This record gives sequence, C-alpha cells and structure tokens, in this order.
Amino acid sequence: MAKYKPCNYAQMVMLPISLENQLVPGSLEHTINQLVEQKVDLAVFDERYSNDDTGASAIHPKVLLKVVLFAYSRGLISSRQIERACVENITFMALACGHTPDHSTIAAFVSSMKEEVESVFCDVLVVCEELGLLGGSHFSLDGVKLSANVSKEWSGTFEELKHKRDKLQEKVKQIVAEHAQADENPELEKEQQKKREMRLQQQVERLNAFLASEKPKMGRDGKEIQSNVVDNESVKMPTAHGVIQGCNAQALVDAKHQVILAAQAFSTQDHDNLEPMVTGAKKNLKEAGKDENFFRGKELTADSNYHSFNSLTFCNSAGVDAYIPDIQFRKRDERFANQERFKDGIHGRAGDAAPKKEEPFSAEDFKFDAARQVYTCPKGQDLTLHARNQRNRHRLYDIYHARPEDCSGCPVRERCLNKPTTSRRYLSVQVEEPGPNVLDEMKAKIDSARGKKIYARRLGIVEPVFANICVHKHMNRFTLRSKSKVDVQWRLFAIVHNIGKICVFGALK
Repeated sequence: MAKYKPCNYAQMVMLPISLENQLVPGSLEHTINQLVEQKVDLAVFDERYSNDDTGASAIHPKVLLKVVLFAYSRGLISSRQIERACVENITFMALACGHTPDHSTIAAFVSSMKEEVESVFCDVLVVCEELGLLGGSHFSLDGVKLSANVSKEWSGTFEELKHKRDKLQEKVKQIVAEHAQADENPELEKEQQKKREMRLQQQVERLNAFLASEKPKMGRDGKEIQSNVVDNESVKMPTAHGVIQGCNAQALVDAKHQVILAAQAFSTQDHDNLEPMVTGAKKNLKEAGKDENFFRGKELTADSNYHSFNSLTFCNSAGVDAYIPDIQFRKRDERFANQERFKDGIHGRAGDAAPKKEEPFSAEDFKFDAARQVYTCPKGQDLTLHARNQRNRHRLYDIYHARPEDCSGCPVRERCLNKPTTSRRYLSVQVEEPGPNVLDEMKAKIDSARGKKIYARRLGIVEPVFANICVHKHMNRFTLRSKSKVDVQWRLFAIVHNIGKICVFGALK
C-alpha cells in the first residue's frame, strides 16, 4: 500500500522574514528603493497632507511611490492589482514596509501627482546624468497612440450626440410602455426592464449635461470635430490597427542608453508636438545642471509625421541639427527602388500579375498658351484661370481649372483626376520664385549620404523604448481619464524605464 506524508492544514507555521533582505542589491526593486530613499525630493508631497494636528497618520508617500513604480515595472496598472500584490507578494511587502495600502489610496495618489511627477522625473534624470548615462549628442523623438479609458461610441459632433440622445429617449419611452403592460400581466419580467430603463435614463442625463456644459470642438479648418462625452480631452486617432479613442504619448530619447529626456501625452498629431517636447526636455535637463542651449548643434531625428513647416522652423531657430524626412523620401532613395515588389508579399500574388496602371498626368503635361492665357491638357481642352495668389504650404499659386463637361467624357479621365468623384481637373501653378524654404532644405539634407546615415539611427534608438513600455511592461492603454491624469501615468512609465537603465548600466549602491 502506498505511503504519503501527512498534510495538516490546521498547523501553525512561523516564517521569519527580513523585509530588507528581500531587496537584493542589483535588482530593480533595490534600485527603486535606493533612489526614492536617497535621490528623490519627497518634500514635494508634503503639501497634500494636513494631518499634523488632527486626523490619522497617512502612509508615507515614499512607500506609495515605491509600490507604484515597481508595480508598473511588472505590468500591474490597476490599483486593485497593486493592492492585492501588497498583500500576497513578498517583494511588494518589502517595498511597502509592511503597510497594505488599499486601492482607493493608490488610485488617488497616482491621479493627483500632477506636479510631483515632474519633480520625480527630473530627480531620476539627475541621477542618470551623474552616472554618465546621457550621451548628449544625438536624440530621437517619436510617439505611440494609446487607447483612453473611454469608448468611441460616446464620440460625435454635437448634432450626432443630440441624435443619440433622442434615440435613447425613445427607447426609454418604449420601456415605460412595456412597464405598463407588465403591470397588467404579472407574469412578465419587470426587474430587468427597470434596470435597463435606469441605465438608459442615466445615459440620457449624461448627454444632456455634456451638451449643456460643453461647446463644440473646432478643427484647424474651422469645421467641428468629434467630442467625447466621457473624456473630451481624448480624440480619435488613426493607427495601423484602426481608429482609436485615445491620446498620443510622446518620448524624446537620448541615443547613448535610450534614457527618456521628456515624456508627455498629447491630444494632437505628431507634427504639433516637436516644439513642446524639445522645450520640455530643455527644462528637465536644466534641472540636471545642463545649459539652456544644450540642444544647439545636437542631432535630432524624428519620422516623417513631424515634418512640418513650423517644426522645421523651430529647429532652425533653436539651432538643432534636425533630420526629419518628408513622406516621399523613400521614393527618392535608390535603396528602396524595388520596394513595390513586396507589396503583395514576398512571393507575390498567385496567378497572373495585375496590369500596371499608367502614370497619372503631371503639371508638365499641361502646356501654357501665352496668347490666350490658358493651359491646354493632353487632350487639347482648355484650363482657364480660377483664382490668383492662393497660398499653399507657404507658397503662392495661381489655380486653373477645366470645364466639368470636358472632363466628364474624357477617355483619360482616370489618369488626370485624383479621385473618381472629382468633377474637373485643377492645376496649381507657382507664381513666385522659390526662395530659401526649410521644407526643401530638409529634403536635400535627408537625401544626402550623411543624412541617410544619421536618420537610419532613429529606429534603433526610440522604437525599443516603446517596445519596452508598451509590450514588456504592458502599458498598452491608459486607465485614467483627462489629459492631466493620462500625462501622469505616461510619465510614471517613463520614470520606470529610466530607473531600469540605472539598474542595468548605472552603479547605484
């Protein structure tokens, strides 16, 4: 007969544990503990407490900061997950010094760190500078679009939101009518209908409150863009995986050890974010003892989303040696001459290849008749003057257009018009001599051999930072609402990333 060791779950077991010994030197938790204890100015947290004369003692902010930073490094973002870890995980217990903060305390601490998180970020950056982790010669800027803690269903223009409210009100009336029938027939289920009515009525009240208190959001072109009832500071953003409702998380990274110099969340596209990111990095580096002209003459790389007149003008005025290509730069690069062969996969499509389309007509295909002051299209039809001195991308153009009836039955219509729905051909003719232009200067700079070599460094500098934060640390969506709170959460992850660099490459004891 088999013999087994006895199992007595009623027995008492004493486990002598030293919290300090759980923080092994060289580990991330030890680095976090030493940084918060020795290098971070915790006095910035004192103003939020007013319990010196009355009230219970609070958990020290250094305890909460250690726990949150370590939790984020382990991919624990939810405050309830962090609360549970402080009870079950011995490393969290050691960092919390035996305290067990509840989820409401943790959530309130994180969401209220609007000014304190900037101070902590700068303190960690100072340590990076002291340990020689900053190269200070090449920097890369990029962003990642992360979903907000809100649904896209609550987005729309004010007219769309009013229509949504009216439909919900009709549903409420329908449910009330069903209630009347249920009163006559006791066999009908009424409890579920009441819950549904209450839920719909709450949604109607939320929409009414939003429409009464907020104003429509206007885009750059003066047209209304969609608002969001739950978090109006989040926006719809296109990504490679579809449109999301979220924010654009930016990071400016030093090339030497991929230390983040500035981190901030925006509700705008990349081309608007270069100036505030460089300005924010200057401010942070000034705290680390750097001169305010630190970026002058330094290399800065960013992808084509940052290529804009305003961004390039700012870089020139700040003396930054920027390398920011336009969206067509690969078409001019001989190294990508055969990139179209991978369009249908490595081995191409099965069967016959699709017929190659003819090249669309360019401006050179239209001939100018000086006597009549008109342009003639490849099919001999006239394009007359439509508008003079129209500014587009900081240059002046005269606009010529054809007659709709000339274009409607044209046999080469597909080659001439950009879209099938366009009624006529428009031709833009530049009317001023092209002077020095930052856009053209950047194109020449990127197309040079030196520019190609420098820009090629960008991918290996900034992209691994987002891989570390978004994949390894599971920061794939924001859990807080409003831009200020989302900004805090993104900067906390940037702090965790920099502490990881200190742990691996630094010599903090």
